[in-house]
Amino acid sequence: MVKAIVGANWGDEGKGKITDMLAENSDIIVRFQGGANAGHTIINNYGKFALHTLPSGVFYEHTTSVIGNGVALNIPVLFNEVNEIVSKGVPRPKILVSDRAQMVMPYHILFDQYEEERLGGKSFGSTKSGIAPFYSDKYAKIGFQVSELFMDPELLKEKISRVIAQKNVLLEHLYHKPLLVEEDIFRTLMEYKEMVEPFVCDVSAFLHQALKDGKTILLEGQLGTLKDPDHGIYPMVTSSSTLAAYGAIGAGIPPYAIEKIVTVVKAYSSAVGAGAFVSEIFGEEAQELRVRGGDGGEFGATTGRPRRMGWFDCVASKYGCRLQGTTDVAFTVVDVLGYLDEIPVCVGYEIDGEVTTDFPVAYKLEQAKPVLKVLPGWKCDIRGIRKYEDLPENCRNYIEFIEKEIGYPITMVSNGPGRDEIIYR
Repeated sequence: MVKAIVGANWGDEGKGKITDMLAENSDIIVRFQGGANAGHTIINNYGKFALHTLPSGVFYEHTTSVIGNGVALNIPVLFNEVNEIVSKGVPRPKILVSDRAQMVMPYHILFDQYEEERLGGKSFGSTKSGIAPFYSDKYAKIGFQVSELFMDPELLKEKISRVIAQKNVLLEHLYHKPLLVEEDIFRTLMEYKEMVEPFVCDVSAFLHQALKDGKTILLEGQLGTLKDPDHGIYPMVTSSSTLAAYGAIGAGIPPYAIEKIVTVVKAYSSAVGAGAFVSEIFGEEAQELRVRGGDGGEFGATTGRPRRMGWFDCVASKYGCRLQGTTDVAFTVVDVLGYLDEIPVCVGYEIDGEVTTDFPVAYKLEQAKPVLKVLPGWKCDIRGIRKYEDLPENCRNYIEFIEKEIGYPITMVSNGPGRDEIIYR
């Protein structure tokens, strides 16, 4: 059986915790898209971790962690992560890397930085991890696949020469930066080969056999629906599809194998980077929610930068769940809202004097104003509660109101950052 764990919104919904939790009863966890530009924060009996490339189920000895072909693979980052978790007492994980995954090159990171610098005030708010240049090269067919590390060295050098000829035109005439050198790129690739060689395999064939053997597979996505390049707030999006449907492509399995899609939805809103954010709040109100939020404040797991804060957005979340093909909603960080007397919820967007509950295209989002409904708070700490019926009435009313608005079943309620702080409905 295959389950996908994906986000409904802008990312940072708590997918890492849900993956870590569901991995206990799974055999294989696959990262199927994205790179090291965003992180999943995990708190378990080993401690607190920010993972960037490793799947969030890596903490169980019985699991195999797979880097799928859809991932933007930064090889040094992957192995630094492995070494870091092992240094904190985690058993060395079993890792497989797809031979069809492509590699983030050092120059991708440089180009990301140079382009943000060139755009100045009109930048995309990139994490400067090289992701957009990486995917640009992948689809321009000038990226480097892991399998190419094992080709004839002379043929690899020929390809490097062709690729850097193109790159150096941009470096010289657009960015006015130092040029790339063929020998340096080749040396880097040979270092990557040495690091990754023991883990490389045909992941699609491995997963095909696992499905035949009745194994349980988790697909772990990065970011959320609203950062999808097709269905998100384009152009303020990421560069790979964040939808569960892409899990079939990014892992190399049939689409019909994905039987369950757990969409993670946060009890309030947060976002990193530029782009429309209709329910956004500011000032002291935002700062208090930011500091209380998440598992130590709403700050990026990769960048550390403060997240933009907002009230729960029913319009965006309903849309996000629909695009994911949601079968189950995991509703996270509900415990954070216990300090509020009243909790506003965005139930519609007013655009040009008309109210809609349908999520519009990006340019209309810029004109949208939130239509808020205020619900009573529950004014107490709900951590430690394990049964849904033991939650305060106003807390249950909040959950059930949102469930009705988004139209998808909330089957899990997370009331704390720990892997056991979960209520099943």
